[in-house]
Amino acid sequence: MAEKLLMDKDEMARTLKRIASEIIESNKKVKDIVLIGIQNRGVPLAERLAKLISSSEKTEVPVGTLDVSLHRDDIIKKGAGINMKKTDIPFSIDGKTVILVDDVISAGRTIRAALDSLSDFGRAEKIELVALIDRDCRELPIHPDFTGKKISTLQSDSVKVNVAEIDGVDKVIVK
Repeated sequence: MAEKLLMDKDEMARTLKRIASEIIESNKKVKDIVLIGIQNRGVPLAERLAKLISSSEKTEVPVGTLDVSLHRDDIIKKGAGINMKKTDIPFSIDGKTVILVDDVISAGRTIRAALDSLSDFGRAEKIELVALIDRDCRELPIHPDFTGKKISTLQSDSVKVNVAEIDGVDKVIVK
């Protein structure tokens, strides 16, 4: 399959702005939300969403980062191939609405690992999920609360989210 552009820089910016508005509308107590980006590309997406929400609501929205590597169900299979990243949640999640942010949801296994990881940091009032891209290849009954774009793909297709903070460009491609 040839590479196909799903989102360019402008569409990604509009999509994040829409998602931020949906988060605000869904969470009347914006002061009680925290965003946690799943390593790697969920982190800059969470930071962008926090800026949009903070700007709109005139309140600071805390952002943390979460590495789920040690909670994955394929850790033995990946073994030495696991590349640990930084987890940094410098605030309490107790009683908060935690909004997990990831670039792509497919099988749902990364999110299951994230939910397991979060339990090490306290007990959230509620956990919601943002996925910029929602593929329809689910293996677990996990679905995002806020979605940028839902797409139908083959299991063999590759969806790649590029973010300027890591890749130097904002775009989403499928190949």
